[in-house]
Amino acid sequence: MDTSLKNLLDILDLEQIEDDIFRGSSPEDFRQRVFGGQVAGQSMVAAGRTVPVGRHVHSLHAYFIRPGDPLVPIVYTVERVRDGRSFSTRRVVAVQHGKAIFTLSASFQVPETGPEHMVGMPDAPDPESVPATRDRFAAIFGEKVADEYERRRPFDLRHVTPMTYEAAGKPELATRESLVWLKTIGELPDDPLLHVCLMTYASDMTLLDTVLLNHGLAWGDTRTIGASLDHAMWFHRPFRADEWLLYAQESPAAGGARGLARGQVFTQAGELVVSVVQEGLVRVVGEPGELRSPFDV
Repeated sequence: MDTSLKNLLDILDLEQIEDDIFRGSSPEDFRQRVFGGQVAGQSMVAAGRTVPVGRHVHSLHAYFIRPGDPLVPIVYTVERVRDGRSFSTRRVVAVQHGKAIFTLSASFQVPETGPEHMVGMPDAPDPESVPATRDRFAAIFGEKVADEYERRRPFDLRHVTPMTYEAAGKPELATRESLVWLKTIGELPDDPLLHVCLMTYASDMTLLDTVLLNHGLAWGDTRTIGASLDHAMWFHRPFRADEWLLYAQESPAAGGARGLARGQVFTQAGELVVSVVQEGLVRVVGEPGELRSPFDV
């Protein structure tokens, strides 16, 4: 298994320190704050480990309260709100330095049958035909940054539409929609909760980019500041995070230094498996400077 994927799986494998209390760590790579998808994924692991066998998550709702400190372990406390005949509800609070940095509520359900329908998948080229993100970073920032991206990536991302780094300062590339193929860069065990937690992690990687793509902004343009505020997901059908998934994203509105983004995740066969909604903080301060890479290399 690739080292970056193994590291991510290790991070998601929380330490249980007491009944309904777990501890998680962050990657050793220096960051100013913990990646939101990481704390959301770890919270889902904590919640899922307290649920009766055979119940699968169908929704989660979360709030990002404070920036996480990557140098300090995160403690996750789980409240068993309810275990009914069909549904289980859990509430998770992530704590650092004695304060809550993140809260999550998740609902789990026993498998049932009922009416089924879904919207169609948008047209998209085959993922293998889309240029690799590593090569696109190389074209913008050079081989050193591209190599660093390759070293850190647990997911293979293939952007069908422009990356924010490509569209920065170019109004002709502005778009309200973003299409990204993604999958882990190695095979995974069959544990359904693991695939859900990995998709929860990945769902935060590109979603707020759709807000920036409307305006020719990028996280590395030295004037754009952002952070996730809240996050909601609905899991409609089983899926595998180690098989290609199309993440179709859009931003219907922005204002008040906040942007709303929505996403739908489809399998290659066209099945809608996950829906996502997120609101994020997006502040623009000053004039654009030289575009910076996401890595200090």
